[in-house]
Amino acid sequence: MLVDYSSTMSTPAPLPQPPLTWLEPGQDFPPLTLAWGEDSPAPGLLAAGGALDVTTLCQAYSQGIFPWFSPGQPILWWAPHPRMVLDVARFRVHRSFKKNLFQFQRSPDCEIRFDSAFEQVIRACAQGQRPGQRGTWIVPDMVDAYVALHQAGFAHSVETWVKGELVGGLYCVALGKAVFGESMFSRQANASKIALAALVSWCRHNDVPSIDCQQNTEHLARLGAREMPRQNFLEQVRYNLHLSTPSWLFDPLYWQSLMPPDC
Repeated sequence: MLVDYSSTMSTPAPLPQPPLTWLEPGQDFPPLTLAWGEDSPAPGLLAAGGALDVTTLCQAYSQGIFPWFSPGQPILWWAPHPRMVLDVARFRVHRSFKKNLFQFQRSPDCEIRFDSAFEQVIRACAQGQRPGQRGTWIVPDMVDAYVALHQAGFAHSVETWVKGELVGGLYCVALGKAVFGESMFSRQANASKIALAALVSWCRHNDVPSIDCQQNTEHLARLGAREMPRQNFLEQVRYNLHLSTPSWLFDPLYWQSLMPPDC
């Protein structure tokens, strides 16, 4: 997460900040080994500057890098070590949530949609900070950039609808079979978790092995996500990049990969 540098300097002589690469638009990213380490003010920070165009974003994600910055800051690029990753085979459906998910699946008023309201989803995610996820970092430039990335076919929304109303969802980036989770929102209890469960079901059906969660939170850990060394994560990304991209469509039959009919 972004760190308020002033809050980290509690000693009279704080450690000096390591050098940080400044990128011009179109310039290549530096090696991930130059990302700031755990003893720095902002672990995982790799570079600043550059651009948020579709080409740059695709290059960044293909190298395990993502942008994250607050209003008034330059574009900041991150490559954390370790990396939080959800192996879809390890996704946990706890007993209380299983009941909610069962009811959702069987209600004629409830449905999952992919990519029908991407801009609504990202703007809902941008409206505020929520436990276990980031919200205020989705500044207007980020919204515009990811809408463009969606229009280019590389960003997707997973949406929870009840009685024709969008009540929750998430958005992600996808390159081949490499899927990178970004942010979620809920307007009803468990609505974002249902969207994540739908994404996991889709991933299982399409042999997508994992979802990048970027950084560790208790919420993600409870759902089965675990930390992975950055190099291992990058090797996984490189492999999945070159696999055929599945169709971003959701069929209710996909729920069976998560909850068999007799469960």
